[in-house]
Amino acid sequence: MPTDTPMQVGMFGVGRMGANLVRRLLRDGHHCIVFDVNADAVAALEADGATGATSIDDFVAKLDTPRVVWMMLPAGIVQETIDELSTLLAPGDILVDGGNSYYRDDIVRAKALATKQISYVDCGTSGGVWGLERGYCLMIGGESGPVRHLDPIFKTIAPGAASAEPTPGRTRSDGTAPDGYLHCGPSGAGHFVKMVHNGIEYAMMAGIAEGLDIIAHADAGLHPPDADTETAPLVDAWAYPYEIDIAEVAELWRRASVVSSWLVDLTADALARSPKLEEFAGRVSDSGEGRWTVNAAVDVGVPAAAITAALYERFASRGKGQLTGKVLSAMRSEFGGHAEKKA
Repeated sequence: MPTDTPMQVGMFGVGRMGANLVRRLLRDGHHCIVFDVNADAVAALEADGATGATSIDDFVAKLDTPRVVWMMLPAGIVQETIDELSTLLAPGDILVDGGNSYYRDDIVRAKALATKQISYVDCGTSGGVWGLERGYCLMIGGESGPVRHLDPIFKTIAPGAASAEPTPGRTRSDGTAPDGYLHCGPSGAGHFVKMVHNGIEYAMMAGIAEGLDIIAHADAGLHPPDADTETAPLVDAWAYPYEIDIAEVAELWRRASVVSSWLVDLTADALARSPKLEEFAGRVSDSGEGRWTVNAAVDVGVPAAAITAALYERFASRGKGQLTGKVLSAMRSEFGGHAEKKA
């Protein structure tokens, strides 16, 4: 059902996330002007009903005033894009950063754009490649006026109240959180909440992965380790005789388990398609939000041991601790004459 208040939106950056945001907006009757350095991505959206732009100047020229420009870009190129766009925008225009920028940058950017009377809204966007159908959870920061102006856009992009069962203990009848979007506070608040959201995601992902790894090694008693001075013996080998199919465990946990979640759903699907996950090397990237979350925890004095450990685990997965291991082996060799056991 098309929205009763269609708006025009300019989407700057139409990769996987940006393109699906546009498609969701188009489905609900909004009008989208799109630009990306990838002309094929623009053409694909034109086929869906969007209006394409061939340059930044063309993009801005096709937008009605007051303009709404939504950027969906990697954090590293947001500032240079703002610098270019701000020379073309006019007082009253609204610039939205829907990516994963650092919330401190939002505070600085909002102040700088305010001198040109351009409003800046930061919008943490969660939903991944599934968001086209499921909707996107939106965490929003900025001044109240521009945020209210954008409400029809947020309402379309968000999943809606029907996406989850009502919270039994909730007595509030106001607010947009049940619809899947929330004005969290002034500039930076949206990306701050999204930052911590992603930090939590690190810890949840690590917990699921580590748990399944422990289960996968529950057959250790069937394959006792080498008996040598460099290997700790397996105590009570008889207690670990289990050859358990972790793909089936993940499938099981999807149903009425306390740990059931979308992350478990996705894990079960991945294991169903590839039980040994042989196409992955186990090198896990981090795009910044986990680091920023840990930094914030240190700044405000909140213990965040699980998130910090999950972040460090990602570093280790990329071989960042190799020198540490070498130094440890060298010290064992020096003080005890322990020869390094080869893999």
